[in-house]
Amino acid sequence: MTFSLLNLPNAFFTCLLTATWIVLSACKGSQPYPSSSVIDGINIDWATHERYAPGSDNWPLTWADDGHQYSSWGDGGGFGGTNHRGRVSLGVARIEGEPESYRGINILGGFNSKKASTINGKSYGIISVDGILYMWVSPGSGIKAYEHSQLHMSPDHGKTWTKADWKFKKNDGLINPTFLQFGKDYGDSRDCFIYIYANRLKDESGKKLKVQKPGEIVLMRVPKDNIFDRFAYSFFGGFDINGIPVWTLELPASIPVFYDKNGVGWATGGVLYNKGLDRYILTTEHTASRKGNLGVFDAAEPWGPWTTVDYIYGFGAPDEEKTSFYWNFSSKWMSSDGNSFSLVFTGKHHNDSWNSVRGTFLKSPIGDP
Repeated sequence: MTFSLLNLPNAFFTCLLTATWIVLSACKGSQPYPSSSVIDGINIDWATHERYAPGSDNWPLTWADDGHQYSSWGDGGGFGGTNHRGRVSLGVARIEGEPESYRGINILGGFNSKKASTINGKSYGIISVDGILYMWVSPGSGIKAYEHSQLHMSPDHGKTWTKADWKFKKNDGLINPTFLQFGKDYGDSRDCFIYIYANRLKDESGKKLKVQKPGEIVLMRVPKDNIFDRFAYSFFGGFDINGIPVWTLELPASIPVFYDKNGVGWATGGVLYNKGLDRYILTTEHTASRKGNLGVFDAAEPWGPWTTVDYIYGFGAPDEEKTSFYWNFSSKWMSSDGNSFSLVFTGKHHNDSWNSVRGTFLKSPIGDP
């Protein structure tokens, strides 16, 4: 019998590729992937750090058609509020202005908001597409966040919301989805699909949310005109013989696009397309939660293969406390060349709040001509 690689199943190539990534990273210490050949790390200018909305956490971020950014928070009063003043389970805010001078305005719920929030839960994913906001909502704090994720839609920039009639449930194994950000109002999108990442649930023991070990992130996509249709969703299922991504309608057949034996955050993290650098940037926790353990990764495609930009233990030290757990780069506040950024993050204690800080990507000499 003649042996040919062409006769091997797709799963073999997917497993081989995944194994190769893991083996290559083994010689790089604790980081899960080889170092990036494009970005050599991040440099944070802590003199630019601004903190608002004490007691309100999470803050996923998107850039909308009206030029403003929109975000949501949990368990607090939002901008101008505190942990008690204006406190709601979930609120929505508009962020106006540039990174050097901006202000947050509560749109739904929170202190001095014109409209009360009726949404209970937390969100780690929000997106603006064709002037419509979409948001993933889980049912509450603690391990209740694992119960399900339900899509919500707002046609009026966050004032009113309609929820889908279906959910990703805990037995689906996916938790706290987040959207891939593609510039203003999804205007830099590569195609007609919306891309969504979600962590696989691995550990629901105890009462606190934990880093999920080993960490696996799944990628799904849906036509942007059918985002409320569950049957329109497909999941990354590996590659065909020509290295082209395969998409499957069956969630159990999905293949993780990201793996870290040290874990990934219970909040999936932030992912955006950096147009200036032509790279996809992903952030997530690792090792332990609420310790400032930030992983930053980049890739040429939404499905990888990923390389490591930075793998930090104790983000913020020695300037700020090491308690952050969730980070998002701002699409609007990214420089046109992709080198300068603003990072929005949250955590516990003092970092249980909106935090923004400016910085730069360090260019790797490996990637220089």
